[in-house]
Amino acid sequence: MQTPFYFLWWLLVSPAERPSAPAQQAIEAEITRLEQLEAQAVLKGDTTTLFRLWAKEFVVNNPDNRVVTAQQVRAFMRTGKIDYASFQRIIEKITVVDNVAIAMGRETTTPQQKTANAGKTVTRRYTNVWVRQAGAWHLTARQATNVVVQ
Repeated sequence: MQTPFYFLWWLLVSPAERPSAPAQQAIEAEITRLEQLEAQAVLKGDTTTLFRLWAKEFVVNNPDNRVVTAQQVRAFMRTGKIDYASFQRIIEKITVVDNVAIAMGRETTTPQQKTANAGKTVTRRYTNVWVRQAGAWHLTARQATNVVVQ
């Protein structure tokens, strides 16, 4: 009996949670733009842009298996613990539900200086959670896991 109930719920509620196809495409294009802007700001160490893109509540489950805040990330950047010679983000999927967009994919970085794995190529999986508040999308939560270090 659970299957018919779920199907009925999906027909009645689920479409209201999902934007129309054109709206979905527009949101995905905007999130893609913001994802790349954020990646470039990380590469450049541009904390001004990052703090404009990040929510006040921004939190990261980082590749060192630590949960950190925006202020901690900024401190890591200032002290050279986050410093990349290259940073490439490949988005594999963006899912939008109401005012939340979730981007998932992989990143390839080349850390340098005092950053862990300096001089190596690091591939990781990531998930970024964007929330639309007061008419703007803000990166609110992020998770990144190193999967290959060469």
